Amino acid sequence: MFLLEFSNAIQDFIETGGNVLLVIGVLIFVMWLMILERIFYYLRGHRQATKAALTSWNNRSDKSSWQAEQIRGAMISRVSLALGGNLPILQAMVALCPLLGLMGTVTGMIEVFDVMAVAGTGNARSMAAGVSKATIPTMAGMVGALSGVFATTWLQRTAKRERLKLEDRLLLDHSGEQQLAKS
Repeated sequence: MFLLEFSNAIQDFIETGGNVLLVIGVLIFVMWLMILERIFYYLRGHRQATKAALTSWNNRSDKSSWQAEQIRGAMISRVSLALGGNLPILQAMVALCPLLGLMGTVTGMIEVFDVMAVAGTGNARSMAAGVSKATIPTMAGMVGALSGVFATTWLQRTAKRERLKLEDRLLLDHSGEQQLAKS
């Protein structure tokens, strides 16, 4: 019974907001699936990638040459690219949310103007449907964008912090270079 009422409420909300609201809802759903994927990667997959890079680095005998420095940089870059994953796509989706909300506003206002052309300006009840089709998608686009901005900012900060931590853990051995400089 509860699911049926919930389903009817969602259907009424989407009908009130128009087709653009459905597109915004799908976009927000996909965006949050991608955000959750990144979070799960940070919690699980990143640890394994960092552990593999550290093991590979610690098993190297040469940690002081130019070649070792390049290998270290490549390891850090690989882990960093995996951390960054879908962040540019997520940022594009966040930017798309308010634009789709604006499109919903425009289509709702067009409906208001159509009602005004047919029924005249005195029929407020018939214009209300167009006004709700104008405001609900705008609100949904803003909610999606705000939640996405907070999530992508957190993901970017976490990726940067994890990269810096890896750089600190993959140490170059400069003791051989210091001995050469002293002699």
